[in-house]
Amino acid sequence: MEAQKKSGFVAIIGRPNVGKSTLMNHLIGQKIAITSKKPQTTRNRIQTVYTDERGQIVFLDTPGIHKAKNKLGEYMVQVAERTLREVDAIMWLVEPTTFIGAGEQHIAEQLQKTGVPVLLIINKIDTVQKESLLPAIEKYSKVCDFAEIIPCSALRGQNTEDIIPALFKYLPYGPMFYDEDTVTDQPMKQIAAEIIREKSLHALDDEIPHGIAVAIDSMKERPGKRPMYDIDATIICEKDSHKGIIIGKGGAMLKKIGSNARYELEKMLEAQVNLKLWVKVKKDWRDSDFLIRNFGYDKKEI
Repeated sequence: MEAQKKSGFVAIIGRPNVGKSTLMNHLIGQKIAITSKKPQTTRNRIQTVYTDERGQIVFLDTPGIHKAKNKLGEYMVQVAERTLREVDAIMWLVEPTTFIGAGEQHIAEQLQKTGVPVLLIINKIDTVQKESLLPAIEKYSKVCDFAEIIPCSALRGQNTEDIIPALFKYLPYGPMFYDEDTVTDQPMKQIAAEIIREKSLHALDDEIPHGIAVAIDSMKERPGKRPMYDIDATIICEKDSHKGIIIGKGGAMLKKIGSNARYELEKMLEAQVNLKLWVKVKKDWRDSDFLIRNFGYDKKEI
């Protein structure tokens, strides 16, 4: 008789830019979620799957919980807070500090209402001295009744091997939700759009605020012996001045974004990619319900 396996849903939550996507990518062993130094890079709830002989963990990487400044921000916070009500366990990522601000206090209040095991993951331990870690653990242990507290560095892979076994302890026995070779439920087009957006954010650095989206206009596989994709995509920004920065002098910036995105897309698709990029201005798209939905952020899914 086959041994019973465990399976369940785990939310990854935390303030913007605390390393949620980096940790999720590390745990499942490949790049799925967009990462950037800029906050709020995750806009939709990204679902990824980890499977081994013990069972299956479905990770929900949520947008950072923050004070919303526009309709897109409101959507992101609603997605994150609803996720807490749908899971078997929660991983709360924080930074190794003794300062617990209003944002963290708000998250702690949300967690107290869930009634599910919460694992506190103190990320970025590579950025502090060892002796300052203990006071941070002690301070956080008083704000919530945690099932476990695990310090780690998602970026460096330090102490991350303790996370998966800890999560399996708190998951129920049950059937697998996905085939064992599934790593994400995201459509390929959406992952491609996120890769292009990530490479745009990296290349533009601090020159443009966060107001860009990417729409995949078409994505087709060419028939033939060698696998090849033709991808047409549009980068949407909020101002005419932003459009000029994205294109760059003589098209240099757009070429750089395209080259970096093509490299990542070819790795993901294991195929040659012919990528064409355009830039369009849609003023104040982050405050338009229609445009937010048009770019893949659907409030009906909240």
